[in-house]
Amino acid sequence: MTDGPTGSTVPRRQLGRHLRELRNRARLTVRTAADELEWSETKLWRIETGQTSLRSLDVEAMCRVYGAPSNLTEALMALAKETKARGWWHSYSDVIRDSLDLYLGLEDAAAQLAWYTSELVPGLLQTKEYARALIREGLPDASDQEIERRAEMRIARQSLLTRITAAPIVKAAFNEAVLRRPVGGREVMAAQLERLIEVAKYPNVSLRVVAFEAGLHHGVISGPFVLMRFPTTGDGRCIEPPTVFVDGFIGALYLDKPNEVDRYDAAFEAIWSSAFDEARSMGVLHEAAREFRQ
Repeated sequence: MTDGPTGSTVPRRQLGRHLRELRNRARLTVRTAADELEWSETKLWRIETGQTSLRSLDVEAMCRVYGAPSNLTEALMALAKETKARGWWHSYSDVIRDSLDLYLGLEDAAAQLAWYTSELVPGLLQTKEYARALIREGLPDASDQEIERRAEMRIARQSLLTRITAAPIVKAAFNEAVLRRPVGGREVMAAQLERLIEVAKYPNVSLRVVAFEAGLHHGVISGPFVLMRFPTTGDGRCIEPPTVFVDGFIGALYLDKPNEVDRYDAAFEAIWSSAFDEARSMGVLHEAAREFRQ
């Protein structure tokens, strides 16, 4: 069990935003800045989107090209050192793709997670057996060892739900189909539903079921997503802007523009309102678990 959020994702994203703002103020395009620094445009894009750590000497070079004042350069060089911090998930680097590395850092730092899922139980709430079944289906050529490593990593994430300090507030809305599809077989699915019932008892977790009878609701339009909000500083400012994560079949999407976040925030609230309340949702979960046990 951990006692608080760790990892380098937040400082990487903060540093990337500061450097992007400096480049824009200098009125340099990504191509022009990359040429000045003798880097590829891809490298610069990865830096500005917080997808890679950065040496303080590289930050100094960027600040020099962008004409940043010395005090700001020194502050950003210090921030660059924080991007080297390693989160718990780096011990699973052999089975983590880059987009998931970024997501895990954000998830670990989040104060609130609001999920809508239409087809599958979110990784943060999966049993190991359910996770194995999904991984095996998604990676049919993977070895048993790789499947086990990926499943172990997925379970390791779940310690944040019960960590001693700064455990996030989690709200998850499930399309009823998630509860009816026997992923991994009936026994695996029954155990998974029982796990959801157990997790719903945590004081920081709320689960709701969007029944088929809800008909056409916002989740049908939006598709699955998770909206992350982050802790605030002493003056009330968030350490990171709210971010929406959408995990696609061939890649992940991160959205943090205010208008984008507002649309997903409104969608989640509409989905939450159209779902059964927590008590009735638990009844549906118990019923589904019993059916799979028969």
